[in-house]
Amino acid sequence: MTEKLVVIGNGMAPGRMLEHLFEEAPGRYAVTIFNAEPRVNYDRIMLSPVLSGEKAFEEIVIHGDGWYVDHGITLYKGHRIVSIDRAAKTVTSDHGVTEAYDRLVIATGSVPFILPVPGKDLPGVLTYRDLDDVEAMLLAAQSREKAVVIGGGLLGLEAAAGLHARGMDVTVLHLMPTLMERQLDPAAGFMLQRSLEQRGIKVMTKANTKAIRGDAKVEAVELADGTVIPASLVVMAAGIKPNAALARDAGLETNRGIVVDAGMRSSDPDILSLGECAEVGGRVYGLVAPLYQMARVAAARLCGDETTAFAHSDTPTKLKVTGIDLYSVGDFADGDGREEIVLRDATAGVYKRLILKDDRVIGTVLYGETADGAWFSDLIKKETPVAEMRETLIFGRSYQGGAPLDPMAAVAALPDDAEICGCNGVCKSKITGTIAAKGLTTLSDVRAHTKASSSCGTCTGLVEQLMALTLGDAYNPSAVQPMCGCTELGHADVRRLIRAKSLKSIPELMQELQWKTSCGCAKCRPALNYYLLADWPGEYLDDKQSRFINERVHANIQKDGTYSVVPRMWGGMTSAKELRAIADVVEKFDIPSVKCTGGQRIDMLGVKKEDLPAVWADLNAAGMVSGAAYGKALRTVKTCVGTDWCRFGTQDSTGLGIRIERFMWGSWTPAKVKMAVSGCPRNCAEATCKDVGVICTDAGYEIHFAGAAGLDIKGTEVLTQVRTEDEALEMIVALVQLYREQGHYLERMYKWLKRVGMDSIHAAIVDDPEKRRACFDAFVFSQKFSQRDPWADRATGRVASHEFRPMADLTFREAAE
Repeated sequence: MTEKLVVIGNGMAPGRMLEHLFEEAPGRYAVTIFNAEPRVNYDRIMLSPVLSGEKAFEEIVIHGDGWYVDHGITLYKGHRIVSIDRAAKTVTSDHGVTEAYDRLVIATGSVPFILPVPGKDLPGVLTYRDLDDVEAMLLAAQSREKAVVIGGGLLGLEAAAGLHARGMDVTVLHLMPTLMERQLDPAAGFMLQRSLEQRGIKVMTKANTKAIRGDAKVEAVELADGTVIPASLVVMAAGIKPNAALARDAGLETNRGIVVDAGMRSSDPDILSLGECAEVGGRVYGLVAPLYQMARVAAARLCGDETTAFAHSDTPTKLKVTGIDLYSVGDFADGDGREEIVLRDATAGVYKRLILKDDRVIGTVLYGETADGAWFSDLIKKETPVAEMRETLIFGRSYQGGAPLDPMAAVAALPDDAEICGCNGVCKSKITGTIAAKGLTTLSDVRAHTKASSSCGTCTGLVEQLMALTLGDAYNPSAVQPMCGCTELGHADVRRLIRAKSLKSIPELMQELQWKTSCGCAKCRPALNYYLLADWPGEYLDDKQSRFINERVHANIQKDGTYSVVPRMWGGMTSAKELRAIADVVEKFDIPSVKCTGGQRIDMLGVKKEDLPAVWADLNAAGMVSGAAYGKALRTVKTCVGTDWCRFGTQDSTGLGIRIERFMWGSWTPAKVKMAVSGCPRNCAEATCKDVGVICTDAGYEIHFAGAAGLDIKGTEVLTQVRTEDEALEMIVALVQLYREQGHYLERMYKWLKRVGMDSIHAAIVDDPEKRRACFDAFVFSQKFSQRDPWADRATGRVASHEFRPMADLTFREAAE
């Protein structure tokens, strides 16, 4: 019989618990979730990259709407539970929804500690716990004024780094003498402060906040010593406390948090608790690794396993600030019977400290060089005797055994049970075994199947080394290969940093990202030009010198040095006027060859370069524009005749194809995009081998994508089916915009799908109407500045979505020259 399971809270811990539960006992529970936030489950520890601009919210979503539908979960978004009736076994939300339960899981998380100082309630005083806080900070950061962050712990420093990356003048106030004093010793704390200050973030330690000043809003922060620091934004990051009020009101045993046993059961055997709100063994936890262990234990108990139990272990601390490497774990306080080993390299900015007791490592602090963190953590966890390697211990795993080991050999020497991913508790053998058993070849596949490096990402390097070790020559880390010899960065990093650092020109980008050459090369400049156009429409001006010759002259160069010209024919349709114009151009310029293309257009081959401006002037005069047969752009929308003429047609495929092409032509994309619309499942337009295809049916429109029929042969994947033409257009436009935002330059759509996965695309375009509409709107906005009308009056932004204009001959002459 199906039991009713109600979960209060939709954070990372209950999400992971449900994953385990559905794997171990599918169908046992009918699950209902109440989430106080108006959204799905996301990776909270990656909010800092969202704040800094290194990631978008969509990239940190753990479970999209489709996941809840697939598992039959009832999810109440924006519903905060206000009462638990243990006698009736019901919960009630602030919207008046009451739900009965057989088993209840409380995962209400934590609440930020607010300093009890005057002015704490002023507008402009924020906390840093969830996406709403991040969105409020991003809004405030648009002013690029002064921000004060109160608290020099993990959250405070990540908030400070994110706001600084957004252009704010940031000051960190910390009560203690050094930063992160709970996780770092004074030496590492000092080095961290110096690194932050070198980045332009001001740090004031021993700073006791007295009051927050302002009338209608925040204006300054006053310290106990009388110092006044101007600020338009104040972020409180002085700590958190378990959110146990709901459980306390329900009569459950609470202390600092909701008291639970090692099986995560509260004082009521039908109620479990996990996450930051739970207190187990007298401890509360805020890092993700123990929360995920709680999730495994809770799922086991819900499945009837009475043996699995929570056990405390030290969790490493890492800071998610790009370019700052620190790692600490264990007990590194001073004490009797302890000794320390210290390595300092002032020039390299490296500090390492090991604390030993009874011939065993009990704690470590690493700054600047953290590659051996996992190995030191393993020594602590296993209480390994270290007397025999005492002299070389501080140099790390690579130096054990007398001579330095190659990094790959050091990884190979790690024991099978060595923990690689601390967040998710994944050991070496789990990763290597899964790679071998499932034939995994990409980092995204390993993340999907093992969870390793899927949370904070700091173990990614180790995971990639294990992949190389396991796969040998079969491992091809294309995602991390440099985009060219001018840089060490891959395409993904370049795209991320363009947004994070607000880079809006090629010279600025090359300077900030430390390009190795003065002006780039033919491989990177077109890619950079595309990324800047895609990310900053209307702000970045197209650099024509960063384009290939075909794109500069609107024609394809041929092997004899002449060019082919392909004017656009909307949906493959033409008219006597257009045909007459083509015939006149062929005769006037003595063009030797005229060919019908596979894209239902006419190609004029053998045009001399000097004739190109005049050829286009004559075609423009007839209302014809370039078909972009040369472009990394929308090329064709192939159609059949549909209901206009065909006795099998179910929809107006020709009309839809023309509508799509007129709407989307001229939009730059990472690689060429070909489309087709077939009027019935007989598929005469060959829609199932295109980048985007539509199969019309009696019920509506089936949207396909990611096909190929060139060097690679691949059928399309079905994205979804919609009922109306308007829905089909919105779905296709949003899909292409997502590809434009995420695709690497020259990466065809089917390769993009393989890299990011169907689940992420489906979640953004099909499952999330708000994200889909945002993509659609972004595409429409970018069209105002696209090649479709690149010389329009940008002050008025006049471009009708379903119209086109002829190209200006003067500008074309300039481009051709």
